[in-house]
Formats: sequence, C-alpha cells, structure tokens
Amino acid sequence: MTDTAALFAAARDAARRAYAPYSGFHVGAALLLRDGRIVTGANVENASYGLTLCAETVAVGKLANDGLMGELVAVAIVGGRPQGAALAGSDPVHPCGRCRQMLNEAAERSRTDIAVHCASGDGVKIASYRLSELLPHSFGPKDLGLID
Repeated sequence: MTDTAALFAAARDAARRAYAPYSGFHVGAALLLRDGRIVTGANVENASYGLTLCAETVAVGKLANDGLMGELVAVAIVGGRPQGAALAGSDPVHPCGRCRQMLNEAAERSRTDIAVHCASGDGVKIASYRLSELLPHSFGPKDLGLID
C-alpha cells in the first residue's frame, strides 16, 4: 500500500500539469487504487468557466475510462499558486461539492468509505477525513439499487 506522502507527491506532480490560465490556481488529485496504483488528474480551466474540470473529476473520469471505478481506496488533493517548481502555501484544498459527489460514485463502486487527504500547496497544512464526513447522506449507485 502506498503511503500518504507518496500520494501527496503524485498529487503535487499532477498539479504542475494543471491548465489554469484564468485563476492561476493549480490543483492536483491522486487516487490510490486497491493494488497500489495511483491515478492522477489536474484541473483544466476553460474560458467558459462552467466548463472547467476539477482535478478530482479528471482523475475519476480516468478511472471510469480505464474500467477501475471499483478500485478506489484513498485520494490526496493539493492546490496552490505556482512559485517556480513548487506550489505556494495556503490552507488545505478540499474537494468541491461536485467532486465530492464524483468521488462518492467511485467510493460506492469500491464499497469503501475512502480516505480523503487534503493539503496546502507547500504540504505544511494537512487535513484528513473519511468521504462520509465530507458528504453525509450522499446519493449514489446504492440509492438506485445498483449496489447492495
């Protein structure tokens, strides 16, 4: 199993590849799978702001595309403004409501209450939760009778 530091490192690396010309705020997400593999995503902004994709949504989309929706066990999220090769410090970056719902879809398919690790860009501030704490009373595949 990959440790949290390695998961944050993968999220930071993903954040470096963010396409964020409008906000200048780079976010990376790293999803840990049961077999130890890590799937990453970075935010992708768009001039039509409503079309912007968050890092977590990009990573979950990769899971779905690769047939891995039932393999998620944890996620790390890092965000901040680039300062050279690093991200500037801030408060820990938490998943937005849409991303919590996207993560819930994969978590329910994985039949686990995934760990959600959030960090500031510089990694100084860290907060960890279970997804059920961030999205209580969620709606997902189980509510549609797709999962027992």
